[in-house]
Amino acid sequence: MSGRAGGLDVAIVGSGPNGLAAALVLARAGLSVEVYEGAATAGGGCRTEALTLPGFEHDVCSTIQSMVPLSPFFRELDLEALGVRLRTPEVAFAHPLDGGRAAIVAGTVEDTAKGLGGDGGAYSRLLEPLVRNSDAVVSTVLAPLRSLPKRPLVMAHFARVGTPSAARLVRRFSSEEAKSLLGGVCAHAMQPLERPLTAAFGIFLTLTAHAGGWPVVEGGSARLIVALETALSRAGGTIHTGQWITKLSDLPPARATLFDTSPETLVAVAGERLPARYQRGIARFRYGPGICKVDWALSGPVPWTAPECRRAATVHVGGSFGEVAAAEADVAAGRHPERPFCLVVQSSLVDATRAPAGQSTLWAYCHVPSGSTVDVTSLIEGQIERFAPGFKDLVLARSTITAEESERQNPNYVGGDINGGAGTLRQTIFRPTVRWNPYRTGAPGLYLCSASTSPGGGVHGMCGVGAARAVLDDLRRRRS
Repeated sequence: MSGRAGGLDVAIVGSGPNGLAAALVLARAGLSVEVYEGAATAGGGCRTEALTLPGFEHDVCSTIQSMVPLSPFFRELDLEALGVRLRTPEVAFAHPLDGGRAAIVAGTVEDTAKGLGGDGGAYSRLLEPLVRNSDAVVSTVLAPLRSLPKRPLVMAHFARVGTPSAARLVRRFSSEEAKSLLGGVCAHAMQPLERPLTAAFGIFLTLTAHAGGWPVVEGGSARLIVALETALSRAGGTIHTGQWITKLSDLPPARATLFDTSPETLVAVAGERLPARYQRGIARFRYGPGICKVDWALSGPVPWTAPECRRAATVHVGGSFGEVAAAEADVAAGRHPERPFCLVVQSSLVDATRAPAGQSTLWAYCHVPSGSTVDVTSLIEGQIERFAPGFKDLVLARSTITAEESERQNPNYVGGDINGGAGTLRQTIFRPTVRWNPYRTGAPGLYLCSASTSPGGGVHGMCGVGAARAVLDDLRRRRS
């Protein structure tokens, strides 16, 4: 199928995990592939940099690789042979409460259920069928929604418990520990917890915690990108960095052009080729809240009052379910919560390479209104200090990036939205617009392969895989 003798087969704009996944699938199919990245290094949200002090390595965005051990794309790669070492914490995630209490997800469903007391049975009934069939659930969720499920009965259970809101989900439980544990992980949806489908985000992520352990990449998430670059190079693909693409003529002629970008960038670069109907659909696409993120260099580990939090790489900080729900509702209404829900990651817990001996790296973000210019470092630190008194005394240096600044650094994060679009019910089913195949744009040879397509955000590569399959199908049809 290759057109190497007569020109380039595939040009890809953007080198995040999805762009590189698409490039690798297409290169391994025998096509000539070139990737164009505006930044100085490849990776999108999977970059690792010295943001604070020498010797402290910080992931710019993605650290917890909840889907890498389970994604069909990554499972087909020999990551270890490519130099990737996944380090799994003893506790996948923890949720502290006032009074030194905490709820955790660790080990098997049974292990976690035992720590939830009287709510253990309800937790097991919710999660056990899904975790037992995790391969089928993950492959179905990470496939385009038009795909038939491998286990219809299992997926019917997932749809039944996941379609409602997180607020409805937690009614299954009586204790604040169980309610807050599920509420915190549901808040990854970056939506008010009263909205439909927020339960699905939390249930799916909890499944990945049991099935894959929520590991980090030793040495930083950039190592994952280096592995993909190595695999792509071996397959004959090329990556060009430091080349911003602002119009199609900036690219060499190619049989197919893929955009691992926001829909807005796709329209800005290729608008003259895109059908008016597609552009109208893109104009209706909505982005979710932004984030304000803080990275710290610490003189030691975070002194959480609850000892369980000292064993978790991820800590959801926000207090009770009611507090988390109120914070997310504030953000949706355009307000900055006084007590924000914070996602805290302490990668040094399982990866000693991130900081000098005895010291630690830490990052946290909270949700803020889209495009926010407000630095909420003090609010985030106040929430951590609430559950880890003495934390502020450990800070050697910090680096903060607001939602507005994050978009400037990575144009895919429109308004600071790291998920590539709001996780509403409509945009989960139709992403970025209403089309049978979400990767085709209606313009021959032009495709979208970013997190703004199905199945959405996260480091899994499956948006890129789906787009690559569409390209291969279209090229085969042209040849027939």
